[in-house]
Amino acid sequence: MKTISFLRRLASAVIALVILTLLTPQIVHAQLIPDPAVIGRWDITLQKDGKSLPSWLEVQRSGNHTLIGRYVYAFGSARPISEVKVTDGKYGFSIPPQWESGNRNMDFEFEVDGDALKGTMVYTDGQTYSFTGVRAPKLIRTAPPVWGKPIRLFNGKNMKGWHTDGKNQWIVESGILRSLKSGSNLLTDRTFTDFKLHVEFRYQKESNSGIYLRGRYETQIIDVMNGEPEPINDQFSSIYGFLPPNRMTAKNPGEWQSFDITLVGRLVTVVSNGKTVICNAEIPGITGGAIDSKEGEPGPILIQGDHGPIDLRNIVITPVKE
Repeated sequence: MKTISFLRRLASAVIALVILTLLTPQIVHAQLIPDPAVIGRWDITLQKDGKSLPSWLEVQRSGNHTLIGRYVYAFGSARPISEVKVTDGKYGFSIPPQWESGNRNMDFEFEVDGDALKGTMVYTDGQTYSFTGVRAPKLIRTAPPVWGKPIRLFNGKNMKGWHTDGKNQWIVESGILRSLKSGSNLLTDRTFTDFKLHVEFRYQKESNSGIYLRGRYETQIIDVMNGEPEPINDQFSSIYGFLPPNRMTAKNPGEWQSFDITLVGRLVTVVSNGKTVICNAEIPGITGGAIDSKEGEPGPILIQGDHGPIDLRNIVITPVKE
């Protein structure tokens, strides 16, 4: 009986070895299939009507055969790409309009060469424009940041240290920095990498603004009392289009509110009106309205002034020691 039992075990082992031998080439082959060069995140610059417009693209696998992604145009929020198709070594995708005029899709076709890409976009007006792109930097710090001294960005008296990106509608009144109507955005003259930022603000009913970190990542300010009350990724205290807050902390229009924002590389923490609503979360890429797509460079603090009235005070930044 022991002999028969041993022979059965031996036969089972041999069969298992044969099956493993037959399957190993397929397993190894599946593991060794390289990712297409397009996979990853890309900082893109579009040439349109004589202007350089920033945008952003992310491509990733979905299963074994399909590529999907996300795209951020020069304005608007991140929008999904249902499929990035590959034809004769060229990649392409199509997305419907969001805030763009016109009804036709935006169609993209491009090639990848190492850490660069180039291609064309057919816009919603039917016109074709060119673009180039580079791989987005990871922005990972190898050691914890060491913070410098706090800097008061707004002195309460005038707009020293700030400039607008167009005709100025901003004023200083009774120690408050005010944009009384839609107009130009306001930017710091200084640029920053990593920092801790405190800002207090007040908006009117149905108004809309935002604080752009390094000029590229918008922390949304909007009157949600007359809009969407749920904490989603394009509402109050979100990183616009990417990161929703974990709760809604917005106060009524006319009340002073505050953000305390820490940005280290791509990792952001947002404390809204004393509540932590985003905690050390990764910002994937630029948001709509960014000044450029040069994510590896320092950038200013930008206050959105083109969507409605906004008041601000007590704007203090603590930059990292480089």
